[in-house]
Amino acid sequence: MIYSASMITAVARYHQSMDFFFEKQKMAFIISFLAMIVTMILPYKMYKNKNFLMLMMFGMAGILSLLFIFGHTAGNATSWFKLGSKSIQPAEFSKLVMIIYLAAIYGKRQDRINSIDKAVIPPIFFLVFICFLIGIQPDYGTAAVIFLISSTMIISSGMSFKSIFKLSLITLVFVAIFALGVLVTGNFSSVLSENKVSRFTGFADPFGTAGGDGYQLVNSLFAIGSGGVTGVGLGDSVQKYGYLPESHTDFIMAIIAEELGIFGVAFVLLTLGFIVLRGFVLSAKCKDPFGSLLLIGISSMIGIQVGINVGGVTGLIPITGITLPFISYGGSSLLLLMISMGIFQNVVMRMNILEQKESITSIPKEEIASSK
Repeated sequence: MIYSASMITAVARYHQSMDFFFEKQKMAFIISFLAMIVTMILPYKMYKNKNFLMLMMFGMAGILSLLFIFGHTAGNATSWFKLGSKSIQPAEFSKLVMIIYLAAIYGKRQDRINSIDKAVIPPIFFLVFICFLIGIQPDYGTAAVIFLISSTMIISSGMSFKSIFKLSLITLVFVAIFALGVLVTGNFSSVLSENKVSRFTGFADPFGTAGGDGYQLVNSLFAIGSGGVTGVGLGDSVQKYGYLPESHTDFIMAIIAEELGIFGVAFVLLTLGFIVLRGFVLSAKCKDPFGSLLLIGISSMIGIQVGINVGGVTGLIPITGITLPFISYGGSSLLLLMISMGIFQNVVMRMNILEQKESITSIPKEEIASSK
C-alpha cells in the first residue's frame, strides 16, 4: 500500500522513482525487524532497573529539548533530527519511554499505589513535562496520544477511584495554569497557529471550505466513497494523483478504502484490533504487574493511534497528523512499533515459560514417577 499510495507523489513532488518511498520503508522495516528480535530476546524486567529508568527519562527529556537547537522543521513543526538524507522523530520514542516509566513506577509500587507523594505526583510531573516539550514543537497529536496512553495505564494500574480523581484534579490545575498564561500574555498564535486552527474549521465544515481548510478531508471522503465495497482495484486510486496530500502517511487508510474497498479496510482494522484485544486479554492473565502494564501500554498505544487516525480520515474528529500503525509510511513510527512488539512478545514468552514451570511443579510426584 505504501508503494501504491506514494508512487505518484514520489515522481511528481519529489522527482524520484516510483518506488522511492517503498525502498526507504523497506530498509526501515529491515532495521525495525532486527530491533524487534533484539527486544524479544532481552528480558523485559531489565527495563525497570532504577539506573536504566533514570537514563531513559533524562535522556528523552534532553533529546526533546535539543530539538529546539538542532531540530529540523517540516510541516510547521520542529520535530525531527536530520542526519544527512535520514530523519528521526524523537517524540515517537517518548511514547515507549512513558509506557516503560509508568509500568515500572506502578508495577513496583503496588503496595503504595494510592500514595500521593510516591505514586501519584512524580509520574504526573514527568508526563506533563514530556507532553509540554512535544506540544511546543508544536505536535499536539503526539502529545495527546501520550496523555491518553498514560491515562489508560493509570486507570489500569490498580489505583483507587479516589486517587484517580485527585490525579485528574492535579491535571486540570496544570491545564488551567497553562490556559491562564495564554490568556494573560495573549500569545494565542504560539498555541493555535493558523495551520492548527484550519484543522478545526476544516473538520467543522469540510464541504463548505473544500477549497481551503476542508480540502484534505473532502478528498479523503471522496476516496472512501468511490471505493465502495470492493474498491477500484489495487494501484488504481484517483485521489493519489495529487488530490489527496499525504496519501502515503496520514491518509493511507483513505487510499486503502478507495483501492480495496470495505474488505481491505475491514482486514486492516480487524488485524490491528486483534493485536490490541490480545494484548489486553494477556495483560489480565499476566501475574507480574510490570509486565501486565507494559502489555496494556503497548496495546493502548496501537489502539489509540488507530482510533485517532481513522477518526481523522473519516471526519469523525479533527485531523491530527497521527499515522496508521504499521501501515503508514514513516521509519521512526515503524521502528517504535516493532521495538514495542518485541517487548510485547518478550512478556508473553516469559508468561508461557512461567505457566509451563507451574504446571510441571503442580503434578504430583507419584504421577511423574509412574510416567517414567
